[in-house]
Amino acid sequence: MSRKAVINRTTKETDIKLELGIDGSGNSDISSGNGFMDHMLTLFSRHGLFDLKLICNGDTHVDFHHSAEDIGICLGKALEKALGDMTGINRYGFSYLPMDESLARVCIDIAGRPNLVYSVNLVDRKINDFECDLAEDFFKAFSDNSRSTVHIDLIRGRNSHHSLEAIFKAFGKALCNACSLNSRAIHDLPSTKGLI
Repeated sequence: MSRKAVINRTTKETDIKLELGIDGSGNSDISSGNGFMDHMLTLFSRHGLFDLKLICNGDTHVDFHHSAEDIGICLGKALEKALGDMTGINRYGFSYLPMDESLARVCIDIAGRPNLVYSVNLVDRKINDFECDLAEDFFKAFSDNSRSTVHIDLIRGRNSHHSLEAIFKAFGKALCNACSLNSRAIHDLPSTKGLI
């Protein structure tokens, strides 16, 4: 079973091509239009063992908001497409991840019910030219379009770069766990309803 997806999405604000391989080795080629976002998505890919290619041409002369949100949309759509009928997946995943003084927790349920709970208080409003609030917009778009419940908590953190780095790494690891196939239930859908 090849769990891969390609998403092409063009609006008046962004033009995005995203390729996702769930059962990858953490290889990435990211061009989001923002250096810090490139760094975060590279960390997500590496620590979640997802193969990810992304080219985003966005209206960054306005700001990076449309790009951040639309990348989240495309990643969510790619995940849902690559998972197919979701038979045999763990469905749930979580990760606690330290990054120096920062500690993040991410819990995911690929439930068919989109919901984001984002409890993150950062010291800084911006890191270089990245507006820190855009991380929440990215995760909201991902949650909505992957139809997943995602809880993100920054338990502690002093340095905002470290804190977001911990969050994106934990996001990768938690999502990897949720997408992984369960050898004891390889032919089963992980739901008593019979539908996700």
